[in-house]
Amino acid sequence: MPKAMNSQDSLVSVIVPIYNRSQYLKQAIESALSQTYKNIEIIVTDDCSPENPQAIVESFSDPRIRFRRNAKNLGVARNIASAVTEARGKYIASLNDDDIWNENFLEKLVPHLDANPNLVLAFSDHYIIDADSSIDEVATEECSKLWKRNHLEEGVYQPFCEIGLIHQAVPSAVAAVIRKDAIDWKNFPSQVGPFWDLYLTYLACRTGSGAYYCPERLSKYRMHPLAETMAIGSQNPQAKIRGAKASIFCFSQFMEDEQLQQFHGYFRAKWLHAHTTLGIGLLRAERALEARSLLLHAFSQQKFNLRTLVALVLSFTPKPLVRRLFLAI
Repeated sequence: MPKAMNSQDSLVSVIVPIYNRSQYLKQAIESALSQTYKNIEIIVTDDCSPENPQAIVESFSDPRIRFRRNAKNLGVARNIASAVTEARGKYIASLNDDDIWNENFLEKLVPHLDANPNLVLAFSDHYIIDADSSIDEVATEECSKLWKRNHLEEGVYQPFCEIGLIHQAVPSAVAAVIRKDAIDWKNFPSQVGPFWDLYLTYLACRTGSGAYYCPERLSKYRMHPLAETMAIGSQNPQAKIRGAKASIFCFSQFMEDEQLQQFHGYFRAKWLHAHTTLGIGLLRAERALEARSLLLHAFSQQKFNLRTLVALVLSFTPKPLVRRLFLAI
């Protein structure tokens, strides 16, 4: 690695957002403190959790760690953005309160940003781990294939709209370092909710700068019952509604962006899919009239879609029967 790539002069602000998952927080912080790249600050930002994690944070007695707590719940997107506005680092790296970094995570990514001012972010692949921190090899391989990182070669991608927004290969929440001043954090929209990482990738794409990809798995993403991604994919109606609304907001923004018109058809399909998902969530919450209106709109705006049709039929079905039906929609 060239001499310029060995520098550790640039401060990296590690943002650790937390809300009621303190059982994993210690491992996350330990993985940040164990980095071979030492020039870091760690901001643990608590979104007004009923379980205040301050004692866990203070138990480390490390001057590089700062704890902040919102006076009221802001939601994950605003929680992170608010913490970033207080960050002193040149670069920002998000570390979920339930995830873990390899000790060389920052060492492998930060030097590329230092060496190339035309990069807005650097990212890597990652492992999937379970609640006990054991690597799930099968799930890890499936994840890499799902987001097409298994065929992504090391190097710089500029532009990276396709790999970032279509393939969604950039894991901004778990395995990326981003140039802080490239993003307007003060105006980061709260509506993106659990898809704040996708929206962050979108903002990074819009800069026109490049992204460096390291094909090594440098971090570990934890799948467990309390994970938001698990909740959105489950039959939990409120989580499904929350995720669908965030998805609708994101893809509506992407659709309207003149820089991304070549991908308009893809974004519109995802936007309509999210409308159906929202309708399903409303049905499970027994809000059939609201669901019906959304599903009628979604059905009329696309070619025949069985998923939307089944959900629409259910919106006319008596509630007792709907409760007994188990449909994979």
